[in-house]
Amino acid sequence: MNLQIAQQTFIVCGATSGFGYGTAKALLNDGAKVIGVARQDDKLEKITNQYQGNFIPLTGDLTTQETIGEVASAAKEHDIDGILINSAGPPAKSFAETGIEDWDAAYQNLLRWKVDLTQKLIPHFTKKEYGRMVYIESASVKQPIENLVLSTSIRLAVVGMMKTLSQEISGQNITMNIIAPGSHETPAIERLIKKKSETDGLSYGDARQKWINNIPVKQMGDPGKLGTLAAWLLSPLSEFVTGQVYAIEGGNVKSTL
Repeated sequence: MNLQIAQQTFIVCGATSGFGYGTAKALLNDGAKVIGVARQDDKLEKITNQYQGNFIPLTGDLTTQETIGEVASAAKEHDIDGILINSAGPPAKSFAETGIEDWDAAYQNLLRWKVDLTQKLIPHFTKKEYGRMVYIESASVKQPIENLVLSTSIRLAVVGMMKTLSQEISGQNITMNIIAPGSHETPAIERLIKKKSETDGLSYGDARQKWINNIPVKQMGDPGKLGTLAAWLLSPLSEFVTGQVYAIEGGNVKSTL
């Protein structure tokens, strides 16, 4: 499918692994330019060498004001058309295992920087009269997942922000949506399975197989394939889609909403 993005430029947060990498590849393979944000220089360099001329590395920690400022400046300098807002989640814990410091950290790592960056980018998209913003959150915003109380609680705040803001800026050809992944082959799911193996007294392999057996489609998701959905939502083809939360989770969410 031609996503009509060959002349467009995007920022992808967390571009070197998981959903960020999957999305960056989907965009690059369709001819777009990508500014990839990540913490590790070596991984960014590898992608830069692979997609010479179309991938621009930006090394930094998105939870810091310095990196947020650099991303906002890059958005303006390169006149970006869209952004994938994405980062790693907090530790897997039950409510009883959390301390207030865990909640403070979850706020900083899952919500605060996203609000800050969104506030800085909206004027750019408003002036441009065009923009696509896609947030990667978790299927737990649709249905709570065991040991993800921090992630579920704070990511729901992101949903509330996105839903509200998408209405406030409607009619300006600026769309905002959330992808809420379930179990995919990413480092995040490895941490959850490890936690499950410890709490249930199982080997990692047995815990992993039990996890897969509990997914209706009986397999883990492919982050690269999810990246193609993100690329579509970032493209001009998604002009009629905004304020939505798409749970991509293999059938585990039982809700009808």
